[in-house]
Amino acid sequence: MSPVDTNQPCILAVDDDAMMRLLLGENLSEAGFEVLLAEDGEDAWQQLQDNSERVECLVLDRMMPNLDGMGLLLRVKADERFKHLPVIFETAAGEPAEMAEGIAAGAYYYLVKPFDGDLLVTLVHSAVEDFRNICGRENADADQLVAYRSLCEAAFEIRTLDEIHALTPLLAQLFPDPQRVNLGILELLINAVEHGNLGIQYDEKTRLVLDANWQEEVERRLALPENVAKHVRIRFVREPQAIRLSISDQGAGFDWRNYLSISSERALDPHGRGIAMSRMISFDNIEYVGNGNQVDATVTLA
Repeated sequence: MSPVDTNQPCILAVDDDAMMRLLLGENLSEAGFEVLLAEDGEDAWQQLQDNSERVECLVLDRMMPNLDGMGLLLRVKADERFKHLPVIFETAAGEPAEMAEGIAAGAYYYLVKPFDGDLLVTLVHSAVEDFRNICGRENADADQLVAYRSLCEAAFEIRTLDEIHALTPLLAQLFPDPQRVNLGILELLINAVEHGNLGIQYDEKTRLVLDANWQEEVERRLALPENVAKHVRIRFVREPQAIRLSISDQGAGFDWRNYLSISSERALDPHGRGIAMSRMISFDNIEYVGNGNQVDATVTLA
């Protein structure tokens, strides 16, 4: 499956509630997306077949008649054409176990109703960008991919969100399963920049995300004199039995133990699941070092 050539991404939004479909359609259309709407999982599956070369993100309600959201997600991820298609769950079910089940099955993100329309648009933009990056890498010359995966050690420095989005798909290609690690790498790099180098605290990010001001605040803080020289350092090492990715920032650190799993206290927050998602689906082991400003992520090789 490959993305369309146009700059207008096509989004398939699925919800059995007519009013919710209307809101999804309006939010996404006003943000510049082409929107297809489906009323249940079977309807969505048929539309996906009919538009397999166009759809670049699936926004999916979990609780639906006929074929529910989990059933459709599993069907999508089992199909080779759609294995990289990002799926954003939007649901009233906010139980951590249910959220973990969806993420483990391949969901890109989990939105709990009622959610902010600007947050939805931000997530869809990010999902489409990641999808296009992954598809672009998959379409790269085969010899280039062989060269990527023969790399044994490398080091990188980044400081901005643009650099994160450019580097993430390249780093993912160094692993045996790029799709598996792509989201985890992205989340760990963003965490190192926003929380580490820029000092954006959890409650601050909650307000920024809900007000749709998060990216603007990141850019503002990146330009501050005290932050312009701060970088995130990434070290990649391929060993006979494992691939290790070490990410370190220049911040004061944090108590990572609260974020290794999806907490019921934070289940309704619009963020805060990145580290848990990375640990659950992207890497075999995640270990924070010292005061928390370095994380070592590992994928075991067969």
